[in-house]
Amino acid sequence: MQKNIKIITLGCSKNTVDSEKLLKQFQYSGFDTGNRNNDNNDIIIVNTCGFINDAKEESVNTIIELAEARKRGEIGELYVMGCLSERYRDELKREIPEVDRYFGVNKPDEILNYLVNDYRKMPDPDRILSGPSHYAYLKVSEGCNRSCAFCAIPGIRGSYKSSPVEELLAEAELLTARGVKEMILIAQDLGYYGKDRYKKQMLTTLCEKLLAVNGIEWLRLHYLYPDSSHNELLKLIRDNPRICNYIDMPIQHISDNILSAMKRKHSSFETKKILSGIRNIIPDAAIRTTVITGYPGETDGDFRELLEFIREFRFERLGVFTYSHEEDTWAFNNFSDDIPLKIKKERAAEIMAVQQEISLEINLSLKGKVMPVIIDREEGDYFIGRSQYDSPEVDQEVIIKAGTGTLKPGDIRDVLITSATEFDLEAELPA
Repeated sequence: MQKNIKIITLGCSKNTVDSEKLLKQFQYSGFDTGNRNNDNNDIIIVNTCGFINDAKEESVNTIIELAEARKRGEIGELYVMGCLSERYRDELKREIPEVDRYFGVNKPDEILNYLVNDYRKMPDPDRILSGPSHYAYLKVSEGCNRSCAFCAIPGIRGSYKSSPVEELLAEAELLTARGVKEMILIAQDLGYYGKDRYKKQMLTTLCEKLLAVNGIEWLRLHYLYPDSSHNELLKLIRDNPRICNYIDMPIQHISDNILSAMKRKHSSFETKKILSGIRNIIPDAAIRTTVITGYPGETDGDFRELLEFIREFRFERLGVFTYSHEEDTWAFNNFSDDIPLKIKKERAAEIMAVQQEISLEINLSLKGKVMPVIIDREEGDYFIGRSQYDSPEVDQEVIIKAGTGTLKPGDIRDVLITSATEFDLEAELPA
């Protein structure tokens, strides 16, 4: 009997791409991927995240719930893969032995060789999209060559490995042939793309080639490390309306004391210069960043410096994490986690309160303006879309009353902004 296989994906969009490719390979190998209701012939694979404590807890809780379901006979086989399994395979085996087998993250063929008789790799980079069919993530590399003190990713996923340009173009062509209109480039360090394989930065060249792929209407870039080598790319974004004016650049902090302790390669002065350079080249850009509160040794003065910079610079999009003391990182081995969780959370909440004020002011300034949005879904009497300044699942949305015109997911239409809150915009189709 043909077995049904499901993959539950936790964590980042890079994991999503891994799962989509793996699911297509299982389909190619003869498995049913139709996601029927659970029965005792199902195979469940959990693709885990092991980046920070909250993500690890979510992964562990999901595995435990499924292990209990397996003991009750509600599913057939249970496998775990991904970053958490890469970091803690031995511990997981001891603590949750009900899982049939654990696999890591760096050898995707390992689970296929185990589950597929006479495993043969697909001839093309195809995948089964797990979300809406009009946007997709294009993962351009694996790993990271940075040495940020707080980050476990290089130890989990290894050094930076760029995918060949021609493979990425072939994947993009397959995706657009299925209706993908928005291509979201992702990597741990997008700006490093090409330096390992081609001995030079190739992100600008890759973007130029992707713009020639028929069907890509929006190109969005995720995760540029703050350095001064992006000017050529920024000019390409400025001069090409099909590349979203959206710069995702996590700065993590602005205090020189903390940036140095984080082993970041840029000072406060350099960070401010880079961010100002983005605004000078692309005045219309929405700059998204993330920051960390409660890093070891963060004084109240360090925090106030960060808070004041956020208030002054006025990021269009901002997320905040409380510091997570991660094993196998430089910070874990050299610092104590000396900021109480209560203070970490209070600092994070103070930052978000400031950011909400900024977001409301920016959103209110958009009332009466017309802008293009991509429609993601229909909910009741409304269509939900996003502007070029917003990435799926992490940024705000544009809410359009259904009665204002005929729309469907994937449409890119001009809308008139009629109202705004800190978190969303309301709009209608222009008369």
